[in-house]
Amino acid sequence: MATIYDIAKKSGYSITTVSKVLNESANVSEKAKRKVLAAVEELKYTPNSSARTLATNKSWMIGVVFAEHLGVGLAHPFFSEVIESFKKQIELYNYDLLFISRKMGLKEETYKHLRHRGVDGVVVIQSLGDDALDFTEFNMPTVFIDMPEKGAKAVYSDNRQGSKLAVDYLYELGHRKIAHITGTQSMYTAIERTEAYKAAMESRGLVVPDSYIVNGGYYSYEGGREAMLKLLLLRNRPTAVYVSGDVMALGAIKVIREAGLRVPEDISVIGFDDIPVTGHIDPPLTTIRQNTEVIGKQSAIVLLDEINHLSKGRENHVIPVQLVKRGTCQVVDAKK
Repeated sequence: MATIYDIAKKSGYSITTVSKVLNESANVSEKAKRKVLAAVEELKYTPNSSARTLATNKSWMIGVVFAEHLGVGLAHPFFSEVIESFKKQIELYNYDLLFISRKMGLKEETYKHLRHRGVDGVVVIQSLGDDALDFTEFNMPTVFIDMPEKGAKAVYSDNRQGSKLAVDYLYELGHRKIAHITGTQSMYTAIERTEAYKAAMESRGLVVPDSYIVNGGYYSYEGGREAMLKLLLLRNRPTAVYVSGDVMALGAIKVIREAGLRVPEDISVIGFDDIPVTGHIDPPLTTIRQNTEVIGKQSAIVLLDEINHLSKGRENHVIPVQLVKRGTCQVVDAKK
């Protein structure tokens, strides 16, 4: 197995210079970098992880914590896409990921465990709202995904803009009776989307009956089914439904069809997320797209800056969303 001494001999540079190149130090010439990296490639050199840790005072490990009520973790399309993007970006800097047991959740013991494992930083994917841990007492580079967290940096979608896009689009199609299936109101994303829905409806001069806002729980398929059942029982049934998550929207569409109604001919439906399956159902789901690739990549950049003491302040990074027009919404007579 090749060693750092072999690399030095092959490249013609000192062990100190080789070490700087391998540890990505800034004060190394481009010529030295090219020669050293060429020697690394030719000799198929693989750095010893223990030696690298001693040399850099880093573990080169990032802890990954899921804290969400459904307990699905990576099985959820949104989370899996975000983590895949995060992973691709973090691996460019030779970091590995350490996934923390879902049973630990987001609590003080979790951070003690992460310190024990010696991780350099933590990425937390959570949307627990009131159940979230007060982060201010911990001193560890951390980035939160999906909601802001006091005392930490966060990357999340522009939920309010998403709701406005959904309501405005349905209004432009002639819909005036627009209902909303929400996520549970202890979750940041759900609160933001619901408040923005109400504001968008008000800005259009539309009155929202209390019965038009139905809690679908933790963004589950069954939650969408149960919420849609309640809307179908209303005497003044809505002509369109804005659903706070795609998985819930799929459950809602199933119930509409089971009731002998059609989407979008009888009821238009718009979701939120743009998970992969939504483009392949019949008809394809109109939805608000969260840019999971950008969320994951930006989260990695933010965390690396924290680890390397390059970040300034505690600003959050809000990622724009996009309306994706497909086949579950159609024009109606605005007088109906």
